[in-house]
Amino acid sequence: MIARALFLALVLAVNLPVPAHAANSKYASLAGNPGLRSASAIVLDGQGNVIYSKDENTVRPIASITKLMTAMVILDAGLDLDEKLTITRADRDLIRMTGSRLGFGATLTRRELILLALMSSENRAATALGRTYPGGMEAFVAQMNAKAQALGMHKSRFADSSGLRSENVSTASDLAKMVTAASRYPLITQATTTVRHEVRPYSSKGPLNYGNTNRLLKNDSWNIELSKTGYINEAGRCLVMQANIDGEHVSIILLNSFGKLTPFGDSNRLRKWMLASS
Repeated sequence: MIARALFLALVLAVNLPVPAHAANSKYASLAGNPGLRSASAIVLDGQGNVIYSKDENTVRPIASITKLMTAMVILDAGLDLDEKLTITRADRDLIRMTGSRLGFGATLTRRELILLALMSSENRAATALGRTYPGGMEAFVAQMNAKAQALGMHKSRFADSSGLRSENVSTASDLAKMVTAASRYPLITQATTTVRHEVRPYSSKGPLNYGNTNRLLKNDSWNIELSKTGYINEAGRCLVMQANIDGEHVSIILLNSFGKLTPFGDSNRLRKWMLASS
């Protein structure tokens, strides 16, 4: 105990970073293993201390987790969120050939497209956001990568605004930085935790109702502050979240889970492990 106290005093005296679990945290001395099935994972407390990690520095495709960066780049640009944008044939998914309820001619505000891209992972919405950026998609992707470097995400690379391309890659550690940055945007936290939303993209048709892709938002035992799911074959199932667990703000990054419910199961296993040890 004396040696540890002297070590911490030295750390503070020379202004060195405090190792994980050295800072005050209710989860600073967790024992055992939560038994996660995701290939990569990292969990941090509100001070950025690592609570749990697994293969956190391996570079992997991140699928629609990409859309968090898309939203940040749009918001950083200060573009008019109330400007109406129209879906065109250029917004089709020619990589995965996925469909969309936003047909050609559908018109929504930039704000609504951000909301649909984040909460329901609408690919055409995300593509339209990048396409209508000043300079087009090429300039948009360049800014995504510049933003990643500015955040210290040095193992990350972005290739499109939707995450459909497998060249969108990152690590669990890098994504923890991205989630922390995204949490500073009120529109992103609002959009990613909205359970259902109605839009009217057609003047002559009725509304379209969208739901959030994270089923944990419907679970009363969870207090989720930011959320994004992702999936393509190369990435497996992915989930990033910020949540309040028993009064502690926690960031959770789960990558490459081959099983539709595995990220949600892993999240529940993590929460149970943390609560049992606190």
